[in-house]
Amino acid sequence: MTNVMSYVVRAGDTPRRIAASLGVSYSSLAAANPQWIEGEPLIEGELLQVPVRLPRRYSVLGGDTWESIAVKAGCPAARLREINGSIQGEQLEEGQVIELPAPGSDRIVKAGAEYGSAQLARDIERLKKEYPFLTEAVIGRSVMGKPIHALRLGEGAFRLHANGTVHANEWITALALMRFVEEYARACKWHGSIGGRSAAALYRRCTLWVVPMANPDGADLSQAGLKPDHPFYKDLLRWNKGSRRFDRWKANIRGVDLNDQFPAFWEEERKRRGRGGPGPRDYSGPAPLSEPEAQALAGFARETDFHAALSFHTQGEEIYWNYRGLEPESSERRASRLAAASGYRPVKLEGSDAGFKDWFIAEFRRPGFTAEMGWGRNPLPLRVFPDVYDDTLAILTEAMEFAE
Repeated sequence: MTNVMSYVVRAGDTPRRIAASLGVSYSSLAAANPQWIEGEPLIEGELLQVPVRLPRRYSVLGGDTWESIAVKAGCPAARLREINGSIQGEQLEEGQVIELPAPGSDRIVKAGAEYGSAQLARDIERLKKEYPFLTEAVIGRSVMGKPIHALRLGEGAFRLHANGTVHANEWITALALMRFVEEYARACKWHGSIGGRSAAALYRRCTLWVVPMANPDGADLSQAGLKPDHPFYKDLLRWNKGSRRFDRWKANIRGVDLNDQFPAFWEEERKRRGRGGPGPRDYSGPAPLSEPEAQALAGFARETDFHAALSFHTQGEEIYWNYRGLEPESSERRASRLAAASGYRPVKLEGSDAGFKDWFIAEFRRPGFTAEMGWGRNPLPLRVFPDVYDDTLAILTEAMEFAE
């Protein structure tokens, strides 16, 4: 095979991450490596063949300018000039060949691969450099000591909280929230709009705090699987009934379902679930807030005194807004607004306790919502990310208008 290069698999690699980092499609990488069986984990040190991606090129048409080509390519004219630095002057000649940037190459948060704690940390550092007004805090650490990041945009009196990836295999919510943070920060920097609203006006009106990945240990496990040197190796295998496939794992690394952890009729939820010990899902833990990840979310909410909160999950295209009649009168109306913005269905949920939304409503008597993003089977495939992101954007920008 020609036009390929060799790549040595490193720790944390997946086929999609390799493809994204090298700028090739997942399908072309899979085609170049027929020896690899989809779904089977890669081995550190394994040798893969990677197709060499040819640059996009463009033949200048009569009347073209740097600006008109940039509009066609969907990129800033400055970026176009940068990658064609050898071409001097303003005038382009008909028939001249120039290089175009790859689609989305100017984005920091990329959606071509699984999104774990390492990708999150890398993107946060790059976003902070690009947008110095973006504030980061570490609100706690996971069982395995990984940071639980929170990102702030805005300076308004209305304080809104959003969190994602409370469930491990719902990591696509972290990706969507991070894409929103980037797009919102970019719109603020360039005095643009987001979701049809002035970014500057939202920034002045609302202080938004986003915790994109509340369960980093679980997210990494569900994506990369289990290695023999993992400190919970034997326990996790036992809790997963001997299976080495963890793509359906929802819990944290100790087998506790974090959305059954909050002190809102926790005992009733534990009895309802009927789970006596750790597992992939539905075990409420030995006590409310026994897990550091749940402690971090609860402590952050108490410290920051949010006016409203959103917890992003998958899947079902529904928005839950109530809890045992403790929610304020405005909750149903606001849920209808979120539903109208996203096309989701507002649902008055019964027979569920101990979730973050439940606890937030019970603790503060303020509006709390659970948004079940997308439709399908968890983990949602990356091909549905554009729809999940669009819905995330619609819900968040509408919620930021609650400040009115």
